[in-house]
Amino acid sequence: MHISEGVLSPEVLTAGAVLACAGIAMGLRTLKDKRLVTTGLMSAAFFVGSLIHVPVGPGNVHLLLVGLIGMLLGWAAFPAICVALILQAVLFQFGGITVLGVNTVTMALPAVCCHYAFRRYLCGTNVARSRLAAFLCGSVSVAGSCLLTALALALTSEAFLPSATLLLLAHIPVIIIEGCLSVFLIGFLQRVRPDILNLSAETN
Repeated sequence: MHISEGVLSPEVLTAGAVLACAGIAMGLRTLKDKRLVTTGLMSAAFFVGSLIHVPVGPGNVHLLLVGLIGMLLGWAAFPAICVALILQAVLFQFGGITVLGVNTVTMALPAVCCHYAFRRYLCGTNVARSRLAAFLCGSVSVAGSCLLTALALALTSEAFLPSATLLLLAHIPVIIIEGCLSVFLIGFLQRVRPDILNLSAETN
């Protein structure tokens, strides 16, 4: 899912940087002291999950966990994901510094959108609705990240359209897996640490 250095056009890179800065500013503005630990843990989970690559066809895919991050953090997903991407670029040469803005937006923006779309349905006693919301949050966030990444490639050059299409197809299994994983993880947190889920209410 990481777009590498030297691929995108200057216009796309600039737009990504501007949007990322705006998202990070909003995330830092809403980030409260008691949510710093949760934010750090989610950033670490994203960092580790993105390092586990599974071969699919001619390429490979990896877990993103952006749905879970968005559900718990809201706008704070922007700084959490950005920090993890910086460490990945510096330590393992995944992505890069010039594409940091685009990579941050493609992963954090769908996470924030899913936070506002689905978090409210986790509350209450309707277990089926809660599980459906968790699944959609995990799957839709990854699908959104794939679409934004494909869009960034397509806006750079029509020559990247086959690569963008392959990216979308290769991540179909990840979309389903992330949805199921979100159901499990959010259900677990609802049982043992419901206070962590309640923290995200401050971002609304």
